[in-house]
Parts: sequence; C-alpha cells; structure tokens
Amino acid sequence: MHSGFLFVLEVKASPAQSTMALIEEEPEDPWDLPELKDTGVPWSALDTRGKVLRVLVSVGKLILLLGFLYLFICSLDILSSAFQLVGGKTAGDIFQDNSVLSNPLAGLVIGVLVTLLVQSSSTSSSIVVSMVSSGLLTVQLAVPIIMGTNIGTSVTNTLVAMTQAGERNTFRRAFAGATVHDFFNWLSVLALLPLEIATGYLYVVTKLIIESFDIHNGEAPDLLNVITDVLTESVIQLDESIISGIATGDREARSKSLVKKWCQTSTNTTLMNVTVPTQDDCTSPTLCWVDQQLGWVTLKNISETYNVQKCKHLFVDVNLPDLAVGLILLALSLLVLCSCLVFIVKLLNSMLKGQMASIIKQILNTDFPFPFGWVTGYIAILVGAGMTFIVQSSSVFTSAITPLVGIGVISIERAYPLSLGSNIGTTTTAVLAAMASPGDSLANALQIALVHFLFNISGIALWYPIPFTRIPIRLAKGLGNITASYRWFAIVYIICCFFLLPLFVFSLSLAGWPMLVGVGVPMLLTLIIIVVINVLQKKGPGYLPAALQSWDFLPLWAHSLEPWDKVVKVITAKCSGKLNPKLLLMLRHQCMSVVTATSV
Repeated sequence: MHSGFLFVLEVKASPAQSTMALIEEEPEDPWDLPELKDTGVPWSALDTRGKVLRVLVSVGKLILLLGFLYLFICSLDILSSAFQLVGGKTAGDIFQDNSVLSNPLAGLVIGVLVTLLVQSSSTSSSIVVSMVSSGLLTVQLAVPIIMGTNIGTSVTNTLVAMTQAGERNTFRRAFAGATVHDFFNWLSVLALLPLEIATGYLYVVTKLIIESFDIHNGEAPDLLNVITDVLTESVIQLDESIISGIATGDREARSKSLVKKWCQTSTNTTLMNVTVPTQDDCTSPTLCWVDQQLGWVTLKNISETYNVQKCKHLFVDVNLPDLAVGLILLALSLLVLCSCLVFIVKLLNSMLKGQMASIIKQILNTDFPFPFGWVTGYIAILVGAGMTFIVQSSSVFTSAITPLVGIGVISIERAYPLSLGSNIGTTTTAVLAAMASPGDSLANALQIALVHFLFNISGIALWYPIPFTRIPIRLAKGLGNITASYRWFAIVYIICCFFLLPLFVFSLSLAGWPMLVGVGVPMLLTLIIIVVINVLQKKGPGYLPAALQSWDFLPLWAHSLEPWDKVVKVITAKCSGKLNPKLLLMLRHQCMSVVTATSV
C-alpha cells in the first residue's frame, strides 16, 4: 500500500515505467488541452442548401445530446435504486449497531460503506437524520458519518471515468478530473476529523447557528426530479422508509420488500376496546376497567391502512427477491449509462470543433484579466453549486463534467472548483430538505445538514484559496499519469481506496482503540515519512543521505509498477488463452527476483 502512495506522489516516471514509443507519441505536456480541429467544409464555402443542411444536422445532434444526457441522468437514478435493492437492508443493519458508531473512525467508515451500498449521499444522510430524530443517535456521533458520505458519493464519477479508458490521454485527463474530487474529500477528512474529535468544531458552530435563528419549516426542492421521475418511476419505485425503519430498529421492516407495490393508501383510525396486560398499560386511569373474562381493558386509537391504488412500474407484479431485482437493474442501468456516455462523448467530439470549440474552451477555461484572475475560480464554485442544486445530485453533475475533462473541453484546473461547488450544492439541497422536517426533529435534522455544509466550506478554505494548497490537483495529475501508462491501476485504486481501506479501518475499529492505535499509528507514521522523503527527493535531495536520494536501493517491485504490469499482462493473456511462452519465462524470472530480494 505504501508503494502505491509513493507512485502517486512521484509524478515523474522512471525509465522502468515507460517506453520510448510512448514518449515519442505523447506531447511535451500531456495536460495541455488538445486542439479540436474542424475537418469539415468551412461555413463560408457552403451554399444555401449546405448551410440549411448543416443547421438541421447541428440541431439534430443537439436534440440527441440532450436525449442521451437525459437517459444518462435517469440511468444514474436507477443505478442508485439498484444499489439500494442489493445492499439497502445491509446498510440499515450497519447503522443499527450504536456501540460501533460511538467510535468516530468507525462512524466515518460506515458513512463511506453505506453510501457505496446505496450510491446516494442523500439517502444515507436521510437515514442519519431519521436516527437522530428518533433519539437513537446523537448529532455528535452523526458528524463522522456525514463526513464518510462525502467520500462514498465520489466513487460514481470515478467509475464513469473508467469508460474512457480507450484513448491514453483522454483517460489520463478523465481519471484525473474524477479523482480530484476524491482527493479533496479524503484530505478534508484527514484534516477535519481529528479537529472535530479534539474540539467538536463542526458540532459547536452549527449548534450556535441553530440556536441563533428562528427557523421555520420549509419545503424541499423538487426540480430535475419532475422531469426524470416520469421515466425512472415507470421502471422502479422504492419504499426508502424501510431502510430507515431497519436502522431505527423496526422489526417488521426487515421482512418487507423495498420494491413499492402500493402508491396510494388510506389510513382509518378507530377508537376500540383493547385488552392490556396490566393497569399501567392503559391509555389513562379514567379509560381503564376490568372485564371478568378479558382482564384489563382500555380504549385506544387503532389505525388500519388500506391499499387503494397500485404503483405503475415494471417490477410491481414481479415475484422476485429484492436482490434479484437489484442485480437486473444494476446490469441494465450500467449498460444504459455506459452506452449513453459513449454516445455523449462522440456527439460532443463532433459538435465541438473549430470556432465553436475555441469559444467554449475560452469561456470555460480563461481567467478574468489581472488583478481579478483569482475571482474566476470562485465563480466556477458558484456555478458548480448552482448546477448541482438544479440537478439535485453531486454525482450527476461531476459525472457529467468528467467526459468533458477527458475530451479536453474543461481543464482539470477548472474542473476542480466546479467539483468543490457541487459539494456545496448538494448540501444546500439537504438544508432545504431538512427544513421540511416535522417541528420536533427540525433542529437536529437542520443541524446535521449544516454540519455537511460547514464541512465542505471548511475543506474549500483549506484546499483552494492559496494555489500552493491545491494539493488535490497535483495528486490527481500524478494518479492520472500512472493510470495512463498502467490502466489496470485505476481498478486497484478504486478497490483499495473505496473498499479495502475502509474495511481495514473498520476492522481495526471493531478491535478497539488499543489495536487501532497500535496498528494505525505506525502505518500512518510510515506513510508520512514516505511522503516527506518523496517531497525532499524532488525539491531538495541534498538534505537527504545519499542512500535515500532515490528509491533504487529497494527491489524494483517495491518502487515501480513495471514488474506488476508484467504480471497483469501474463494473467490477462492466460485468461484469454493466448499465453506467450516468452512472457511466461519472463514472469518466472520476475517471481524469482522478487523472492530473492525478499529473502535478502
């Protein structure tokens, strides 16, 4: 794991990591935005018929682009529903263990894992709100979970970037544009979680805000869903209250299906005589008496729910378990999502050419003239927040700009503030949604939403205002360079950062603080030492001993991906049934080298 971090920080590739052919093909700076040249006939050279035809074709492409974008957003919504069907009840069970949630690190990891399972930070946040409102969880314990939801929701655009692995430089830019969001979230947690544990900064500030204002109930926004629900609700509708019910300890919710069967119900409340075990169980002393045959009897309001109208979606009459429905929807939504993304990229490539491309790139990537150039990034943050507020999902917005970064329309330096704005936009939606909560739970629900908002604002204050602190951009570019040469490393990154690392920290948290400190602190110190040495090797090698001025004293497999790349090539060749004998001999030689170096 430490060598993986070493590769990300060391952007400059060693000779063992590249070939001369690759160096000759790539430009001097692979991060320069490509020129999207117009290969068609100039507008001035067209006759009237040609001009009309070009306008009609352009309008047709625009309509197709909007149609594919609509399907792309709907497929993300259905993908979220599929993940909830597959792992929603498990997410509810995870939240139910309050003893584990009392550990801040465990709460952080649970926020990550649950958001990965349901693929929606708003859903996982709503579960937290339900638990706080019902008294099962305090706001202090909910703060690390909210931080974890920020990390979990950023995996979607990283997966979207994987669909652009066909062209090297496109994948380099797309993966960096997606992971800059990941690095911002991870670095914000690394900085703010210890501060929160030590001082309660987020809890105290949001508590003061809640107590200082007279807050009235509002209504949650419902903007883009008005358009997308027409399609998504005809495919699947879920009863998300079941997940919250499981988390809050409702035993009946465990046996219910998440697939919504009845969209309209009616509740009838009747005052009835009810038998109770003792007098203490009576509604009141005046409404309590003894029946010679039944025992203690009292009057109680009994509510019965009647089904009125069945839902109208594809799976309403399908007798399949939630897992099966979820897997079907998962496969279909991924197929539609990837197909739409391919068509969107091809349409954008065909539309953004020549003068149109230069105008759009100039608008998106040019800074204001001196001395107001610094304002541009903050306007991009506001644009990202506004667009996310409109689409009501940071995943949708960041997934939409990822292919634009890949084809070179948006630079990673501009994508970074747009992603930061999307983090703010999704929390403002949560604040308005919290204001629609009932009066008794309004304060807690709103405080949790404000914690999420303040967390992102604090992260931006740490990692954006000063250019030197924009570390996520440098880390994302380093990772982009690695994945451009070794595309399999993108899969390793996703598995390690979003699954193995959270599960490892969660396991240590379950073992208790002594185990967490005993194992975690040495690993963290080792990582810090590696980072410091990497920085000194690049900036000031003279400060280091001669042996540490490079990593060449380590075996090649410990500081280069080249040996691992050979292993991956052999495995893929074997799986495809085309195993080259020379490649097999090379692998054996490499394994012997690894064994020899390890024994030494």
